[in-house]
Amino acid sequence: MTTNTPLRLAIIGGGPAGLMAAEAACAAGIAVDLYDAMGSVGRKFLLAGKGGLNLTHGEPFARFVERYGERRDDVARWLRDFDADALRAWARGLGVETFTGSSGRVFPADMKAAPLLRRWLHRLREHGVVFHMHHRWLGWRRDGALRFATPDGERNVAADAVVLALGGASWPRLGSDGAWVEVLRKAGADIAPLQSANCGFEVDWSEHLRSRFAGAPLKAVVAHWIDRHGDAQSRQGECVLSEYGIEGSLVYAIGADLRERIAQSGNAPLRLDLAPGLAQDALAERLAAPRGKHSLGDWLRRRAHLDAAKCALVFEGADKSALADPQALAARIKALPLTLRAPRPLAEAISTAGGVRLEALDEHLMLRARPGTFCAGEMLDWEAPTGGYLLTACFASGLLAGRGAAAWLRRRTTVSPAAAPGNCGP
Repeated sequence: MTTNTPLRLAIIGGGPAGLMAAEAACAAGIAVDLYDAMGSVGRKFLLAGKGGLNLTHGEPFARFVERYGERRDDVARWLRDFDADALRAWARGLGVETFTGSSGRVFPADMKAAPLLRRWLHRLREHGVVFHMHHRWLGWRRDGALRFATPDGERNVAADAVVLALGGASWPRLGSDGAWVEVLRKAGADIAPLQSANCGFEVDWSEHLRSRFAGAPLKAVVAHWIDRHGDAQSRQGECVLSEYGIEGSLVYAIGADLRERIAQSGNAPLRLDLAPGLAQDALAERLAAPRGKHSLGDWLRRRAHLDAAKCALVFEGADKSALADPQALAARIKALPLTLRAPRPLAEAISTAGGVRLEALDEHLMLRARPGTFCAGEMLDWEAPTGGYLLTACFASGLLAGRGAAAWLRRRTTVSPAAAPGNCGP
């Protein structure tokens, strides 16, 4: 069939994945309508950039894809079309230069999310993407029309194809509440339960530690844990004591294993080396020296270089006899035992694990159970730690889904050149 009427793609969700799908589809000559439940798009993207937008990471590709754990092979395929370097080049195309920090993380030169988002939306509108705000997706009518709740009542929209980029269920006040799960289940999609990712974990602290040290950083510690396959692992980094337990980048990086262990066993043991620069025997020897009138806390600061927060952890629930024995005390400092009881709730998590299983999608991220419906972003069943990995994969999956939707549409009809919007993206 040949028609002068532009093919119309509906994209539902205005985060990075949805916006990138819109860019890819309009670049392929497809007319795009983007719908979002909120009053503006990119709200979680802006929140992520509040303390400095961590766009991606500068480490080599092979190491980069390892961050995606069990889904590394699938995500690597997305990233081959749009990796960290491509993301930086794309930002440069919007007039936003980036730099690599000392940790390897990549940021915009001005550290801000808003200018990048503003320029991106301007470009999308210039090339014909039409935005519809305050449209909450409810599912499909029997005739295939999309149903939306709007301030003026329910609206039904016919579209030639759809990309769903609805996010997970973290930070629901910003629009991603996971309400889509049941809709897609009824449509035949296989969905893994949504779980907290990049979140803190609960520990039963004493009132003293909770009231005195909540918010204190734990710098230069090494975590030791057992991964989901039963293998011993260790990782150095930083974390933070909180009123409810422990959080921060080190915890987020190993959180998937900790969460799985809690699901299997009811809790997750974690050991922290509070003095990674000292061997245990050398530390015991230092602690065995006569301490005279020094308090034990002062002695630990002097001889083991522990700050007040680390000293509080050493004292937390410790047996007095262990504190009096230099060998036992050194062993405790080098492998402080913690029992993690539960991950924090989904609404507090930075991101979500679980979602539409990748096996339910074809290589272009189209739902096998519903041809013409594509999925992208955090609503898919993958996860990654913070550090730019989440955003990079959201961008890459949006690009893949947008291109896939455009190709699917163009295989079914031919758009005349006069009907096709201009090139607007990568």
